[in-house]
Amino acid sequence: MSERLNSNELDGGKYLVLHEFVKAAKQKLNANIWDYLIGGTETETTLARNRMAIDTVALRPRVLNDVSRVDTGVDFFGHRIRLPVFLAPVGSLESFEPGGGASVAKGAGDYGVPYMLSSVSKPGMEETAAAGRGPRVFQLYVRGGDDFVDDHAKRAIAAGYDAFCMTVDTAHYSRRERDMAKRFVKTWRAANTGMDHQAALSWREVARFKEKHKIPLILKGIGTGEDAAIACEHGVDVIYVSNHGGRQLDGGRGSLDVLPEVVEAVAGRAKIMVDGSFSRGTDLVKAVALGADWVGLGRLYLYGLAAEGASGVSRVLEILEDETTKALGLTGVNSFGELTRKHVHIGAPPVVFPNVHSAFPLLREGY
Repeated sequence: MSERLNSNELDGGKYLVLHEFVKAAKQKLNANIWDYLIGGTETETTLARNRMAIDTVALRPRVLNDVSRVDTGVDFFGHRIRLPVFLAPVGSLESFEPGGGASVAKGAGDYGVPYMLSSVSKPGMEETAAAGRGPRVFQLYVRGGDDFVDDHAKRAIAAGYDAFCMTVDTAHYSRRERDMAKRFVKTWRAANTGMDHQAALSWREVARFKEKHKIPLILKGIGTGEDAAIACEHGVDVIYVSNHGGRQLDGGRGSLDVLPEVVEAVAGRAKIMVDGSFSRGTDLVKAVALGADWVGLGRLYLYGLAAEGASGVSRVLEILEDETTKALGLTGVNSFGELTRKHVHIGAPPVVFPNVHSAFPLLREGY
């Protein structure tokens, strides 16, 4: 593996570093879709704090361990995947590249990680599942009653999805001021109906789902230890720590700041996912050391999708694997399973001003 990864630095390929995808995506997307990709809500404080939370965790490397056989793989619902990541659900994937969810499914499958398909992305549940291989999760925005949820759960099971996710932090649609200031109304937003069902979603629906359906249930949008504990009491299989990439409630905490209290509250009763500006191999090391099982990538894979379609998604993941292999080895471990809380230091001073692209400072220098 090391020879293959090192050759990537020397082959003069089109994309050798992750920020090159950011530049390519900006060149290909129109201004409205670019702002949808990088923007948040109102002051965009939560968005910035996602990155700040990651940057203020430092690594504590151990040395003189044999790290000649680093393995970045982990398990995911019975599958072996190449990195502890999944491609997070994003609405209207087709606005970034015509193939939309199908291209994401192919890119994820070709590389070897799961994707989570949003119910508001085309070409749809069954078509997307048929376009790729490997593990997959379906994510639902609740736009109808019990029959609506049951129909989607049955279809997901029939299409071979490994788990079912309900998003729980969108009771009200937030104020996306980048769109509002330009009077840009997203077509998929205008077509939304049934928002009252999302606003009325409660623990009753969670209990009913667990009683009726056998597919593992994920709740996306957990932001406190208190709600994580309640979810475990309802038998939820995966707690998904997320603030919607800073797109919902402004003034919130960064996801990595939330993670430790969720891990404590869950106490091993469920698996834990987290997303929120994770952009580097070192970011993955920090998240897993603090208790996450899997890390969601959002904007990062969308840059690859916008730039090069399915192959761009795969290439982003290849570069991230190279970063991750080196990060694990230099931290002094051979696998994610060897990481512990002792490998991180919380409260390190930040060195860059946090923003959506602060993980890639060379962008500011024109590289």
